[in-house]
Amino acid sequence: MARIAVIGAGTGAMAAAARLAVAGHRVVVYERTETYGGAVRRFERDGFRFDTGPGLLTLPAVYRDLFVKTGKESLEDCVELVQVDPSARHLFADGSEVSLPNASRAGVVAALDEALGAGAGGRWGDFLVRAREAWDRTRRPLLEEPLWPNWRVLADKEPYPAVPHKRLLRTRRAGTLAEIGFWELRDERLEAILMSHALAYGLAPWSAPASAAVLPYMEHAFGTWYVRGGIRELARAVYERCLKRRVEFVFGAEVIRIVEKDGRAAGVELADGSVAEADHVVADVHPARLRALTQRPLDDEGDVRADPGAAPPSRFTLLLALRGGRPPGTAHRTVVHPAEPESEYDFLASPGGDEPRCPTVTVLRPDDPALRPDEDHEAVVLSATVSTEAAWDEEGTVRRYTDFLLEAAERAVPGLRERLLWHEVRAPGHVEDDTGAASGAVPAPSLAAGGGRFLHPANTTRLPGLYRVGGWSHPGGGLPHAGMSGALVAGLIVEGPEFRGSQ
Repeated sequence: MARIAVIGAGTGAMAAAARLAVAGHRVVVYERTETYGGAVRRFERDGFRFDTGPGLLTLPAVYRDLFVKTGKESLEDCVELVQVDPSARHLFADGSEVSLPNASRAGVVAALDEALGAGAGGRWGDFLVRAREAWDRTRRPLLEEPLWPNWRVLADKEPYPAVPHKRLLRTRRAGTLAEIGFWELRDERLEAILMSHALAYGLAPWSAPASAAVLPYMEHAFGTWYVRGGIRELARAVYERCLKRRVEFVFGAEVIRIVEKDGRAAGVELADGSVAEADHVVADVHPARLRALTQRPLDDEGDVRADPGAAPPSRFTLLLALRGGRPPGTAHRTVVHPAEPESEYDFLASPGGDEPRCPTVTVLRPDDPALRPDEDHEAVVLSATVSTEAAWDEEGTVRRYTDFLLEAAERAVPGLRERLLWHEVRAPGHVEDDTGAASGAVPAPSLAAGGGRFLHPANTTRLPGLYRVGGWSHPGGGLPHAGMSGALVAGLIVEGPEFRGSQ
């Protein structure tokens, strides 16, 4: 039985802790805040309850596998999963809209043809076929296996089979997600739908590689799910599974140093000066903080960089308490698209511009009595992907973004301002407080191509006995990916370097 110290109580860290405990190890989790879940938090006030992190779940099979492998109770025994239908309602600036069925290619094609014109559904359906090919090529190396030592194979080869496009006597193929939209979908509204999938993960479509097509495919193929009571209930269920497996949690315990002995990780030092010895250390922290904890390079020269390119985006969220009940037939998720596609560029690349415009806004309106005080009220969450470089410490910035989101949401929630009792702002600083990520940055899933800029560091490090887990390590951000990182780390510790992932 090995002693294992886990830094952080995010979902990836807890997934690893539960699996390691089942394997017979003694696991202690040290969390600097007073609760578990990382970004998966909850805000409560006046009988209203809100998810402040992810609001929906894709690939629930990742957590079904976790519960199967760590106990007798299944995931569905511990939480109630609800498939969201329609998957999303999309509102466009020209007044058109479309509601897309959940996990139904034929239904999506028919809905797009009816709402956007004949041929729109066919182009989207053809795109999904190509996206599936990219998924099949990258699923194992980017989700189910430790990062390959020869990861350059993933970095340099684009798995998305882009359609040849002739332009100015040259034949070109889409290299970014935005180019897929422009050359292959050929409808600004379809482009907007495609872009919204990337933005939901904090990816900029104009720089994200074409391989990001796997993100809308993943939602289409495996569905979009809601956890009754909010996604925080999923974090609670994972936490309770850890407790049943005798994982120990120490809250309010900030790790300030990873202890080394004989050239390997040997424990952690806490802010109170105490030292907890361990045979392995698993860290669910931002790369910059992990470097600070070790004061040494953790990757070989030329390996995947922990800080790839520009600063990752964050999220700006508004929690709305509304008077009046949720109308029957209301979509769980509505995506409100801006009038000008370059609006996203203004917000992510030039947050200090003189004329910022409204970004894509996601409106979540769950039909869940657990989130509201009674049937005469409604809890609504608005969110947008934003730059971490905006002046979030200035009141004017927060007020401007608040106005943008409320203005966009009024297109989805008629009479919103008249119904509004109060609102709560969650800016990037709140994300930083919850997760410890610098400037509230949000990690995106790992993607192939793009020269390796969209891969995350391996779960192993140059320091023997030290492992990375969670969204800032392979296979990247998002609830499914964090859960898989826990499975990979547990496999590497239990089976050793020869571990090659789930079969």
